[in-house]
Amino acid sequence: MNFLRSLLFMVWFLAVTIVMSILFLPLLAGPRKLCVAMARGWAGATLWGLEIFAGTGMRVLGTPPEGAVLVASKHMSMWDTLALYLLLDDPGIVLKRELLRIPFYGWYLKKCCAIAIDRGAGADAMRRMTRDAMRVFDEDRPILIFPEGTRKKPGAAPDYKPGVAGLYAILKRPCVPVALNSGLFWRGFFKYPGRITIAFLEQISPGLKRGEFMAMLESRIEQGTDALLP
Repeated sequence: MNFLRSLLFMVWFLAVTIVMSILFLPLLAGPRKLCVAMARGWAGATLWGLEIFAGTGMRVLGTPPEGAVLVASKHMSMWDTLALYLLLDDPGIVLKRELLRIPFYGWYLKKCCAIAIDRGAGADAMRRMTRDAMRVFDEDRPILIFPEGTRKKPGAAPDYKPGVAGLYAILKRPCVPVALNSGLFWRGFFKYPGRITIAFLEQISPGLKRGEFMAMLESRIEQGTDALLP
């Protein structure tokens, strides 16, 4: 039964993605906000299908932040990006530059929300990321970053990268940690029924030293995530 439910969702996901990617292709030449509206519609349709076909819903704890703040989230599955894109107000998302090379998907990412980083470019990558992040903040939009840089299975040892501390120091804005447990329900092809919980935790004020900030961020996210796991 779970295989069938997961298969039905995958069919829905592929159908929605292919149809919308092609149908709305002209939006790439238009204003960014039109493309954002399409992307939000795609994310919403995907999560709707996830609940209808796989029985996987969502529960939100805390209040999603508004305006120009840095949001640092645990990352366990693709669900995280979809849900946070809907819960936040038009966020700029820090992501790997390689994703922008994916046909259609990468084109929409670049148009809508990408703050791309080239991990092999060293200091130049940080400068470009900072420039793009400042542009997002100038528009009073939040920035979303996954500080571990990749997806982690539930219970896996944390591995926080320094990029989030660099943004925090340069941007001088509060940072909102986010905990979640999507990895219990979204496991590659298989999707499991239940409610994924995402929790917006107590924000970290600007001005902390790098080591203090990183320790506080990791502690809050990991403790918040552990509380959501069995």
